[in-house]
Amino acid sequence: MAPAISISLNDSSDVTDFVIKQGHGVKGLSEMGIKSLPEQYIQPLEERLMTRIEPQESIPVIDMSKWDDAQVANSICDAAEKWGFFQVVNHGVPLQVLDDVKRATYGFFGLPAAEKIKYSKENSSSNNVRFGTSFTPQVEKALEWKDYLSLFYVSEEEAAALWPPVCKDQILEYMKSSKFLIDHLLQVLMKSLNVNQIDETKQSLLTGSVRTNINYYPICPNPELTVGVGRHSDVSTLTVLLQDNVGGLYVRGNEGEDSWIHVPPINGAIVINIGDALQIMSNGRYRSVEHRVTANGSSNRISVPIFVNPRPQDMIGPLPETLANGEKPIYKQVLYSDYVKHFFRKAHDGKNTVDFAKITN
Repeated sequence: MAPAISISLNDSSDVTDFVIKQGHGVKGLSEMGIKSLPEQYIQPLEERLMTRIEPQESIPVIDMSKWDDAQVANSICDAAEKWGFFQVVNHGVPLQVLDDVKRATYGFFGLPAAEKIKYSKENSSSNNVRFGTSFTPQVEKALEWKDYLSLFYVSEEEAAALWPPVCKDQILEYMKSSKFLIDHLLQVLMKSLNVNQIDETKQSLLTGSVRTNINYYPICPNPELTVGVGRHSDVSTLTVLLQDNVGGLYVRGNEGEDSWIHVPPINGAIVINIGDALQIMSNGRYRSVEHRVTANGSSNRISVPIFVNPRPQDMIGPLPETLANGEKPIYKQVLYSDYVKHFFRKAHDGKNTVDFAKITN
């Protein structure tokens, strides 16, 4: 139901107050039936244009039903090296779990603004639970057309106490059900880096912290003028993404600077992408690839990424095994929390974050 509130779309402080401070998000703007995009959402031309979309290209789709097949392992490593993105089917996560978490996402964003605002930065009882809009509004020149709820997992007890009741059980089940898939993918990827045993220390380095977001991209009056999410790469080890059937996720292709490839929704599939942390740990062998989400003029879209990360206190850098044959390190050792802070203190800017960890001559 549309919010029964009148605001001036020409007054940026009015829009900010409605979207951010009152908790309506861009979903509230969309449901008012606005006919034109408020000025602060209009992106610079270079951020909204994709000059070359490669319709014939697609990221790999890997059937995981034969978990131990060498060909499956080769396909995973090949995709991580060449594309940085791939989709998996027959992955062992029950389809019912995926459907439930999608329904729960709609359930949360369907709450009244007065309920959602309880989880905003200003009101949330924990930094680990955050409802927001865009990416980092205070530093962005133009805002992104997206609302989100971000949930940093500490323990089952904290989640039970602090996460929104309308979606906490479904998100926890999605996280639990994805664990085997995540562990298996990392075993395969590590083995190819000559890490034959993931001991407790390495497991913690690879998967020591987990954050799950639920994202809502409402119908946009002028989708060609804005973005759902701007160009960026993830700071994670791995990202495990569930998308609905609407589409709109694009990844940077291999055919040059302006080449983009759509990641088509496949029923029951999960999208996997390599994050910056794994690019750094693999000394550049695995690619964390730039991606973006377009706004949509006719359909609401949701997505649910699980970000599997090192712990904030971990030092990340090329794993010793990647340098054992005399390969020179491309990246230095950096504190992971410093890397993440660097990512969040600026607007989305493509692949620039990884430069923070590069060794400069």
